[in-house]
Amino acid sequence: MIEFHLQSRSGVAPYLQLIQQVRRAMRLGLLTEGDQLPTVKDVVAKVAINPNTVLKAYRELEYEGLVSARPGVGTFVTRTLTDDSLAAHGPLQQELRGWLRRALAAGMDAESIEALFLNTFRTLSDFAGEVDGAGTNIEEPA
Repeated sequence: MIEFHLQSRSGVAPYLQLIQQVRRAMRLGLLTEGDQLPTVKDVVAKVAINPNTVLKAYRELEYEGLVSARPGVGTFVTRTLTDDSLAAHGPLQQELRGWLRRALAAGMDAESIEALFLNTFRTLSDFAGEVDGAGTNIEEPA
């Protein structure tokens, strides 16, 4: 079962943080069809959040067709967001862990690491260059 956490300084509304965490867990295969989300009461107790905020997040997920509420039973995942890339996650995660260790060893803090990663990712995703068969850019952006 997913455990929610909120970052008060993120600038992202709490209900959106919950939605993002559920979607991320679905994309990574951590939540699959039939899995139950924590009850509103459990989320409120663990992350000190207004029950209406949790309900708003769950309603939005239901509107997107990702979950289904069963009155008196709970809220359940109705589909997944995983794709064919799921098999590649393990090796890529190992490489990323190594990169993160090197970044930490170089003295970078979490905020700097995130900024560097997001900037690099956006630069690459904005690049409209050729893509090879492995789905990687053949050319680097200028």
